[in-house]
Amino acid sequence: MNKTRPIRLPSTRVTRVAGSGCSDIVREGTSVDHSLEVADQALGLHTDLYELRMAQTCLRHGMTAPATFSLHIRADERRPWFVAGGMPHVLDVLRRFSYGDAELDYLRGQGFPGWFLDWLHELHPVGEVWSVAEGTVVLAEEPLIEVTAPLPLGMLWETALLNVVQRSTVLATKAARCVIVADGRTLVDFGFRRAQGLETGIEAARAAYIGGIDATSNVEAGRRFGIPISGTMAHSLIQAYEDEPAAFAAFADDHPDQAIMLVDTYDTIGGVQAAIEIGQGLRARGSDLIGVRLDSGDLAEYATRSRALLDDAGFTATRIIASGGVDEFEIAELIAAGAPIDGFGVGTALTVSTDRPALDIAYKLVCYDGAPRAKYSEGKVLLPGAKQVYRDGAPDSDVLATRDEPPLHGEPLLAPIWRDGDALHDFDLREARDRAADQLDALPDHWRRLDRPLEPPRPRRSDVLEALARGVRDRETAHRR
Repeated sequence: MNKTRPIRLPSTRVTRVAGSGCSDIVREGTSVDHSLEVADQALGLHTDLYELRMAQTCLRHGMTAPATFSLHIRADERRPWFVAGGMPHVLDVLRRFSYGDAELDYLRGQGFPGWFLDWLHELHPVGEVWSVAEGTVVLAEEPLIEVTAPLPLGMLWETALLNVVQRSTVLATKAARCVIVADGRTLVDFGFRRAQGLETGIEAARAAYIGGIDATSNVEAGRRFGIPISGTMAHSLIQAYEDEPAAFAAFADDHPDQAIMLVDTYDTIGGVQAAIEIGQGLRARGSDLIGVRLDSGDLAEYATRSRALLDDAGFTATRIIASGGVDEFEIAELIAAGAPIDGFGVGTALTVSTDRPALDIAYKLVCYDGAPRAKYSEGKVLLPGAKQVYRDGAPDSDVLATRDEPPLHGEPLLAPIWRDGDALHDFDLREARDRAADQLDALPDHWRRLDRPLEPPRPRRSDVLEALARGVRDRETAHRR
């Protein structure tokens, strides 16, 4: 191969190769329009160095045949199931993955040869992406997305696709766990201030809404995605006034229909009593005390005492909201203890998923040039071939199959969402949220508990997939002899 000439990948379309368990790209000299309109920053450098080096090697040695990569999560005893998220961001990555002059100048300074930079400059997104619908509950080993593209392209996309899918899936799953244990109580995302970056915080609110959170304090997330927004007050407002009642009175005057008082700045019970006095004034003006918020101390005890004070004063409809570092485990404990709490503000624990901030998520080659590929690393075995998942009702019925075998009973979960630069699917946030809610309701009761299962659930494997896996393993073993 001439190392000084730019290498171009042919125009392509995607078809299936029957019986291989793989998807293939059939090369045709079509006149497909591969123009890429990049409205925002080019994302070509949003990759890891080794992927650029591998792509260069593949190009130099003619390794440009179609490859299928499967993005899935390995079994995790702390997360027996996951709520899939980030699918619209996958399309955004593919739309924006290109190299402009600034990106190419940087890579030139890193020693990449001119012919490879020419190829990057002319790079166009070709191939196909299959995906589960956003909000789908998935199990370990089930693909969230599968990418079929010329091998160098599929390699370059790995890091960015893993990033956007993992981020949303981690947080949608964490939110869903909180929603399940809250058992109908209101949940609000309070975590923007401790998110790991401004955009991460905004996307965290979106993912949490898919998982079932009712509202967010994040105003930009509310504007951008139409998520309901909610907020009370901070301690600084109360501290700035000479006394707590004055602060409550000022806030109530300005927000008579949003009167939720933060009562723990000095003395929680005293704060509740001050809030009741303000509530009586609100009622005289035709409004009411909406709620009190507890943000510290023994939340169960303070909620019980606050409820008694509010009820005795005739404020039986006033809600008690708890916040201050709560997560699904503390929510479950408070409810089990009978704490009369009507809703929770969940902050850091949600937005950074403190107990499981990252998943063992992988993007692995399962097919190259029409031949299924596998991996047998200890603890990281990879099943060969492009796949499909069939579900007959609830996730505990899932069967993992090859994509090209005759359809099995149930609903196929993966469908094409992108082909050769064109999006094939429109995403709707509320549809994703409803889908997650329905599928979470269908989970077996023992999967909904917070205690860890002895063995994380996995889908059953179809006979065809089992046979394919055995055949590939036998061939690999024979080659090593």
